[in-house]
Amino acid sequence: MSTTRLIRIPTLDVSRQADAPAGALADLVEFMSSHQRLLVLTGAGLSTRSGIPAYRDASGQWLRRDPILYQDFMRCEITRRRYWARSFFGWQLMQQASPNAAHLALARLEKAGRISQIITQNVDGLHRAAGSDQVIELHGRLSAVSCQACGLGLERDLLQRQMETLNPDWQPEVLGYNPDGDAELDASAYPGFKVAACEACGGPLKPDVVFFGETVPGNRLQAVNQAIESSDAVLVIGSSLVVMSGYRIVRQARKLGLPVAAINDGRTRADDLLDFKLGGDCVQLLAAAVEAMLSGIESSSQPRRPAQAGHDN
Repeated sequence: MSTTRLIRIPTLDVSRQADAPAGALADLVEFMSSHQRLLVLTGAGLSTRSGIPAYRDASGQWLRRDPILYQDFMRCEITRRRYWARSFFGWQLMQQASPNAAHLALARLEKAGRISQIITQNVDGLHRAAGSDQVIELHGRLSAVSCQACGLGLERDLLQRQMETLNPDWQPEVLGYNPDGDAELDASAYPGFKVAACEACGGPLKPDVVFFGETVPGNRLQAVNQAIESSDAVLVIGSSLVVMSGYRIVRQARKLGLPVAAINDGRTRADDLLDFKLGGDCVQLLAAAVEAMLSGIESSSQPRRPAQAGHDN
């Protein structure tokens, strides 16, 4: 007998929430310039310009199909087949994605010594691809896979080649792509897909990402807490903060008295906690702000040339 599991997708309820004060580009430049240890929290909105779809619209409402729950993935072979069949195509989209101007701007800001930590809710690995080192991938990364029985790890590219070998003639129609590295397929496509198992023990493989219903690893949460405590301000970029793992970072920062600003196209769950917010294209705004900030720092650090003494004719 089959049962239907209800998945409660977090949505944004702003009926009793105050609007965040509106900020301008000059406010953002001043905010970043005046805080030496900036903690940056990024969400899916940062990667849309890299070709990765967003999870939510500007009002915070879910745009995609219901996600797979961790408990269902672990207990049900059919659910795992459905996930890996979609991932077979979705991974190809992720492979094509490259860092955009915002990822590169943050890497530049880090190298200038102005960022204490980047915490990203994204699983696309684009911050590291852009050259950032101080990155906590809150929800993990799609490029790594591990066996849930013996713990053996492998790269997602290797698993892709294994799945290609197992499914040489499997070519269903792709109906669309999702932000978490999978694709939309017709229900009739899944039974024909063969799932790769762990080569060491035959156990089930899972991407190293946090599924819905799964908890963020404790050591990662500890690193996040340390990052907040060692920072003097928080900048949120491209996140509605609907998911608790991101929202709690802003709440904790506020409890410590840290100023918090955001760049996001639409409302956030933390609008009533923000010092100010810029709406619009977060990639364009961030890249412009970092360029203005670092150009100003470089100009002020240039030694002044001594004035030339005048000569009488």
